Amino acid sequence: MYKEHRQALVYWVLAAGMMSFSFSPILIRFAGSEVGGEAHGLTVAVWRTLMATVALAPFAWVRARAEIKTFERREWYLILSAGVLLGMHFVLWIESLYHTTVAAASVLVTTSPVFLAVLGYVFLKERLSKPINGAILLAVAGAATIGVGDMLEGGGAGTLFGNGLALLGSFFFSVYLLVGRVVRQKRSWLAYVFPLYTVAAATTLLIALLLDAPLWGFPPLFYLLCAGLALGPQIMGHGSFNYAVRYFSAALIGLLGLIEPVGASLLAYVIFDEVPSTIAMVGMLVVLVAIAFVVLYHRRTQPVIPITD
Repeated sequence: MYKEHRQALVYWVLAAGMMSFSFSPILIRFAGSEVGGEAHGLTVAVWRTLMATVALAPFAWVRARAEIKTFERREWYLILSAGVLLGMHFVLWIESLYHTTVAAASVLVTTSPVFLAVLGYVFLKERLSKPINGAILLAVAGAATIGVGDMLEGGGAGTLFGNGLALLGSFFFSVYLLVGRVVRQKRSWLAYVFPLYTVAAATTLLIALLLDAPLWGFPPLFYLLCAGLALGPQIMGHGSFNYAVRYFSAALIGLLGLIEPVGASLLAYVIFDEVPSTIAMVGMLVVLVAIAFVVLYHRRTQPVIPITD
């Protein structure tokens, strides 16, 4: 009975997290261009990660401090690596929304299952079947179609740059998920997430200082929106992934990521009247189909890891 309740809890946590992800690009667009004016994407990334870390600090001090002290050196190396990757993901993903459509960026950033399949082949020597190879080629073709469609519709090199940032952000997200899965097998959610977010915040802040990105002088609503990003998409959204990655494969979790571009695109259409080009929409559909196939294929061939605690 306990395991059944835990199983249900994992699904509810993931559902809430994915709902918050759909609002992420909308809040970023408002914070950066609608409210922040001259706010750089890097500025949003810094405040989002810093506020998430500050929000978790009191809970980590009370409930996870003792466990964190027992971390081995290998675990600290893994958390440091995952935190840097997550910080880079935030920087690239948020900046991509300043250069391309919400729909294109949201679809491209969900290509992590494809990257996970390739990474498994490269680093874990997992053989890729012909169906997976075909799906990967299909996803690449779809991503290229998005870029071509945006350029033909007047997006130009700037839109192509934004699409590239989203893809690179998806790659960093994929590696971060793989690294996090190793640590989460033995550690509690809070003990892992708090140092992870701390490293991610330090990464974004360091990049902002190196690039001289402005951090102060914006309207109060800008900082309020960043707080919303910290509490919603980061703590609830990414937190749900970090909670569930202990129990489910990273590829399976990627299936739920397909909810984000659908929800975000609908919200962007309603709020910003933003409609991608027809060619780009075809590319997005191709990418989503390819990703869904990769994840469902992995789910059929690699069973879900049972809950044991």
